[in-house]
Amino acid sequence: MNSDLSSQQVKDIGEQGLLERLQRFCPPEIIGDDAAVLETAPEKSLVVTTDVLVDGIHFSNLTTSPEDAGWRAAAANLSDLAAMGASPLGITVGLGLPGEVRVSWVERLYQGMTECLQKYNTSIVGGDVVRSPVTTLAITAFGQVNPSQIIRRSAAVAGDAIVVTGVHGASHAGLELLLHPELGQDLKDTERMALIRSHQRPQPRLDVLPILWKILVSQCPMPHAPCPMPIAGMDSSDGLADAIIQICRASGVGAVLERRQISIPAAFDNWLTPEQALTYALYGGEDFELVLCLPQEPALALVQHLGQGAAIIGSITSGSTVLLHDEQKKFPDQVLSLSQGFQHFKS
Repeated sequence: MNSDLSSQQVKDIGEQGLLERLQRFCPPEIIGDDAAVLETAPEKSLVVTTDVLVDGIHFSNLTTSPEDAGWRAAAANLSDLAAMGASPLGITVGLGLPGEVRVSWVERLYQGMTECLQKYNTSIVGGDVVRSPVTTLAITAFGQVNPSQIIRRSAAVAGDAIVVTGVHGASHAGLELLLHPELGQDLKDTERMALIRSHQRPQPRLDVLPILWKILVSQCPMPHAPCPMPIAGMDSSDGLADAIIQICRASGVGAVLERRQISIPAAFDNWLTPEQALTYALYGGEDFELVLCLPQEPALALVQHLGQGAAIIGSITSGSTVLLHDEQKKFPDQVLSLSQGFQHFKS
């Protein structure tokens, strides 16, 4: 076995040795059996989501440290829970590794996951480790939600406002700056680092949920009864345009987006053309904001409370077309489609 712990490889310590190292990232009272047992509150629904991340596709040593890769992996799953209206209970991690991977790299990966999870009082509660020709990370996240507060893609109705909880395009911009350091020469150092941080350490918007429920309850005619106000939504991990199109398809509706209302980082003004900035915002992906469809009055209240890039960017319509509109008439209307964004297996 290599005496230099920093260069020790997974194959040097084997599966059991690696599991022993990784168990320190998990609560000792939960792990150790064939499965984890998670307590849920009475009258709550269990929410389960899984994401698979592959080296070279979802993360790379060129753009993310092991800690950042771990953070982003955890954040992606927590964002899916937030998109359902759920609060997290825990995650399990399936890890596929070549034997030549350094043990220190794996530990740093788990440290990044733990740093993200701790912010939301969540833990790694189990998982599996296998040999693989390429590093692969499969995370299953568990959450709970009051059945009356489940957010579904299929609940949008004509007249709903479309709310985004923050700016879009920042993560893609950060990735471009990491891959091409020569770009963005007119950006301030603080702007550059903020965009890069958006890519490496995205923030799942679990913080939006208690604010949303408080607003909805305050606007119910019967404040002491469950409020029957269905909310449609999902997160924007695959891009803002993708999220809106997916919601519209699931709900059997269309949408009109106002070009000027789409929230983009202020730093884009010193770097990108308006068309480039719009493309980053619509199709860049991995911003992990929430896209919510709800009645106008609570939508306005939510945007006012959130601030910092939250905005109403359009409305739900009857029909099936998702249209990008320019109220100043400088640009023709544009029909948005999924083919313009990232799709796995697309040639």
